[in-house]
Amino acid sequence: MATAEPAVAAAAASAVSAEGSPEGSAKGSGRRDALGPLGLVLAGGISVQFGGALAVTLMPRAGALGVVTLRLAVAAIVLLVVCRPKVRGYSRADWGTIVVFGVTMAAMNGLFYQSLDRIPLGTAVTLEVLGPLALSVLASRRALNLVWAGLALAGVFLLGGGGFSSLDPLGVAFALSAGAMWATYIIFSARTGRRFPQADGLALAMVVAAVVFLPLGIVESGSKLLAPTTLALGASVAVLSSVLPYTFELLALRRLPSSTFAILMSLEPALAATAGFLILDQSLSAMQALAIALVIAASMGAVRTQVGRGKARGLEAEKTA
Repeated sequence: MATAEPAVAAAAASAVSAEGSPEGSAKGSGRRDALGPLGLVLAGGISVQFGGALAVTLMPRAGALGVVTLRLAVAAIVLLVVCRPKVRGYSRADWGTIVVFGVTMAAMNGLFYQSLDRIPLGTAVTLEVLGPLALSVLASRRALNLVWAGLALAGVFLLGGGGFSSLDPLGVAFALSAGAMWATYIIFSARTGRRFPQADGLALAMVVAAVVFLPLGIVESGSKLLAPTTLALGASVAVLSSVLPYTFELLALRRLPSSTFAILMSLEPALAATAGFLILDQSLSAMQALAIALVIAASMGAVRTQVGRGKARGLEAEKTA
């Protein structure tokens, strides 16, 4: 989540905002209460991106597929222990949703980490964000979203130097494919949130993702995955990239409007670029920094447009009631 997987983002936003609406969060003690969930979301984003940077340093030891295997396996174990999801009482359709969600999660992580093995972290996350951005634009169907789409495309054009000649084409393809999986992840994350209580569906889907990826990790890395140092670093990646962000986000969404949460998620490329610079010494040119800023602005604009559309519908419903 950003991967990116930041997320249990959309499902949590849909499910939790029903419990803790913006009205509920407004009943707190003002600015101090607001800083708490905002800090949690930013901490989750920082954790995800620094976890991604740590994963890059682990790839020479375990390979990209091996790192994903360790991340998914450790995250699955932790979520199973914490959530203790029940496995009885669900329909075939429920399990079908879990399987698709898990396979999508595995594909999203696998593709993203393949991109990290070839292109800088900030660039990979910026390209991956285009998936959710495209989903937001298509879901809204407002003319203004064409502006945001154009802004994002301009950012991508600048990021690739007018043709991605300076970037590994395969790395770019992997990042864009991961973005498509992220958009799919959002859809099935929401469906899972409706069918399963709390984070039970996420825990079960993570198990599916880990089982799906395990053979790939074994084929690529074999016994390297069992080396103590590799296991320790892999567990750290899982905690930073999955366990802590999920926990922070779920806590924050109890008091934070989902629209604000979505806007904060738009900052992921900037956080990724920072992590890449501090840990991996991946510096950005002025053009690349401008490109990332354009994609962030487009993502924020699309979210705000969708929120405005939702408020307008609410006012219309009140007038006709």
